[in-house]
Amino acid sequence: MDTSGKEKEAMQLMAEADKKVKSSGSFLGGMFGGSHHKVEDACEMYARAANMFKMAKNWTAAGNAFCQGARLHMQLQNKLDSATSFVDAGNAYKKADPQEAINCINAAIDIYTDMGRFTIAAKHHITIAEVYESELVDIEKAIAHYEQAADYYKGEESNSSANKCLLKVGHYSAQLEQYPKAIEIYEQVATNTMDNPLLKYNAKEYFFKASLCHFIVDELNAKLAIEKYEDMFPAFADSRECKLLKKLLDAHEEQNCEAFTEAVKEFDSISRLDQWLTTMLLRIKKTIQGDAGDLK
Repeated sequence: MDTSGKEKEAMQLMAEADKKVKSSGSFLGGMFGGSHHKVEDACEMYARAANMFKMAKNWTAAGNAFCQGARLHMQLQNKLDSATSFVDAGNAYKKADPQEAINCINAAIDIYTDMGRFTIAAKHHITIAEVYESELVDIEKAIAHYEQAADYYKGEESNSSANKCLLKVGHYSAQLEQYPKAIEIYEQVATNTMDNPLLKYNAKEYFFKASLCHFIVDELNAKLAIEKYEDMFPAFADSRECKLLKKLLDAHEEQNCEAFTEAVKEFDSISRLDQWLTTMLLRIKKTIQGDAGDLK
């Protein structure tokens, strides 16, 4: 496919659109008659140019063109079109300039929240959180956007979507050693899910994660927390996760590294440990005297 041809065509469209905007004169004097149409035509041209730039894989130029259109739509009071164009701009910039992508998606979020469209605003907060996670690796900022998304979802009664965002916050808070915050989230989500027949199976996993966070902070706290969770959710008491925790507590009390490692290995042979669980278990194991620092 001839991408350079597409790019040329896109640039011509951009130039034509710029011309239309200039010839429409000042908005106040020219909102009547043909001027309004000229600006609408220009919006359409910017969008077509943006799509051609996308075909040519010139992501920055595509983002710029979508942005131009978004600003014009805003002047014409086409709020929804403006927000959609800002999102398109953000998606194009994601491939070339993550920070600019975030700026555009934030602009769309402002419009959506202003219009009371909180569910769609929440969805775009997740998009920003994912850019911070994978592209910019700024976990603190990713957490803030997941929290905002969870907040909006809760306000709209979308509790399962809110829980998904909160679990991300819990996951990263624990990684950043913000254990009280992680514990609070895991307990909250576990409590929300244990009464739901479809989701209650997951509650034991969240109580397990809360217990591990307690354990890293303080062994006695972990003991008390586990007893509390067993009372709240009897199915937790019979789970493999709870049995593992009790073995780990015994090993920790005896400062027995081998027993600790053995218990983890046995659990892992049936349910594979993911990276997060491995990290948390290593942090607990490091509090045993004379620990070599691995789980092998």
